[in-house]
Amino acid sequence: MDFRDTITTLGDLREVIAPPSELVTAKEVGFLDDYCRDFIARSPFLVIASTDGKGSVDTSPKGDPAGFVKVLDETTIALPERPGNHRADTLVNIVEHPCVSVIFFIPGTKTTFRVRGRARIVRDGWVREPMAVEGKVPALAIVVDVQTAFFHCAKSIIRSGLWTAEQVASTEGRDDGLLAETMVKHGDLPLSVDEMQEIIDDDESTRLY
Repeated sequence: MDFRDTITTLGDLREVIAPPSELVTAKEVGFLDDYCRDFIARSPFLVIASTDGKGSVDTSPKGDPAGFVKVLDETTIALPERPGNHRADTLVNIVEHPCVSVIFFIPGTKTTFRVRGRARIVRDGWVREPMAVEGKVPALAIVVDVQTAFFHCAKSIIRSGLWTAEQVASTEGRDDGLLAETMVKHGDLPLSVDEMQEIIDDDESTRLY
């Protein structure tokens, strides 16, 4: 598409969006205090962003019972790597380029919490064993050395109505069968949608941990 009015420099950007005030920039910290630790402990869901060696960005959702992310010390967190589809996009990216960004969510809470840092893939038992669920210890953990952390304002959650009953009701059932249908269609697979759905259902019931 031919876009004729684009922003290409920081100066152009700041003509439209003014620089942030000190109230906003001062909220960044390089450590995890009690407020940060409490939010992480109550969060059952996050999204982690990573980048490969060529600069291609990936985002991946991670979820488990609240408290699944462990705070190892005031500048270090650890995320369990549960069984997935073997793409391991985040892990591959970390091997190539260790910088990651994580945003934590708590259902019903408008505020979110963001962490940026450098990640490592570890197998130390003392890190992985406390992450066991249903007796199953994750094979890997992602350890993030925190460089910056801050709480994010609630505007996006408010605008989206993300946690409202009305929003939940409006989307209920809309993704039923969507994954199976799109996998068959996009992958041009020699399977019916019902056959693909059986594979997905089995994976969800037997390979969560």
